[in-house]
Amino acid sequence: MNDPHTGQIVLRAGPPLEQVRAALILIHGRGASAQGMLDLYGALRVPQMAALAPQAAQRTWYPESFLAPLNENQPWLDSALSRIDSLLQECQAHGLSSEQVALLGFSQGACLVLEFVARYPRRYGAVIGLTGGLIGPPGTPRQYTGSLQGTPIFLGSGDSDPHVPFERVLETQAVLTQMDARVELRRYPAMPHTINDDEMQAARSLLLGMLKN
Repeated sequence: MNDPHTGQIVLRAGPPLEQVRAALILIHGRGASAQGMLDLYGALRVPQMAALAPQAAQRTWYPESFLAPLNENQPWLDSALSRIDSLLQECQAHGLSSEQVALLGFSQGACLVLEFVARYPRRYGAVIGLTGGLIGPPGTPRQYTGSLQGTPIFLGSGDSDPHVPFERVLETQAVLTQMDARVELRRYPAMPHTINDDEMQAARSLLLGMLKN
């Protein structure tokens, strides 16, 4: 399986891309589904945005922890990053610039979204990483090049999450800030591995801000 995510379904909701001014790409977590992310889209209450939610092969974007050596998650990781890029290109083919596209991920999906924007920096409409961080073991060189050009990024995470060390979330905030993003980090004491109401409100605020532009 050199490219495991190629050919997997993409679920959609909201108006078609050719009829909107903004789109939202939603990336699910390990063991979850694209349908679950469309349910999240409904809860965000931004029906003017087109929503695209790809499904990972075998319900996982990569097999090991996001803290494992990078080669242990190949070729799944590269395939997953390419999947996001293909959806962004689809949006652009329908007349939407990257500034009109938001990316949202939870858990493994958040890690993937954050790694994607670091590797492919440009001005995005918004980036929302819910309980996630940049991919790679501790000490991974963060030799990303380019600028995020003021992209608004929201990071939300519990400070004792069993899967995502808060230290990695802090590192992610620092790296993306150095890449010229406007990063807001909210720390939730003892929050379980979930999405809370405050995060939903913050995400909705960013998306509504895109629609006003």
